[in-house]
Amino acid sequence: MAGGSRHAARQAAVQALYQWDLTEQDPGDIEAHFIQQHDLEGTDQGYFHILICEVPLYRQEIQANLQHCLDREFDSIDPVERVILRIGAYELEYQHDVPTKVIINEAVELAKTFGADYGYKFVNGVLDRLAQRLRPSGMQHPSEVTTEALNEPNNAIKD
Repeated sequence: MAGGSRHAARQAAVQALYQWDLTEQDPGDIEAHFIQQHDLEGTDQGYFHILICEVPLYRQEIQANLQHCLDREFDSIDPVERVILRIGAYELEYQHDVPTKVIINEAVELAKTFGADYGYKFVNGVLDRLAQRLRPSGMQHPSEVTTEALNEPNNAIKD
């Protein structure tokens, strides 16, 4: 269902990617099993598919980006929060149509639902730092910046 909820797609992706994180099973196998075992009515299944396929595909880039925003090794993070951070970092870097605030808010809500008691605060802080690196000045992804925005003094993209 292409017109379903991206929020529901993210919720399902957290569960499926948690399985991938722990077992290192093929994401396609996990996706097929997940779709067979769960009711995804009202879920944007296309977005679910993108998350299940692309988060593992870009795993190293995502983790390298996140590591710059962490005070400990990525692998030492709680597995649920690791998955939520991967999804949020993937969206910040590769989903140019999703606003930064939506990505961070969704990740916080996922952490409140699936994570440890105060894990949402950790997720919020890490993704906020990452957003400042990947999407400076609260902009959409840098590829979406218009020429007019670049000419305004406070909107220049910083490397």
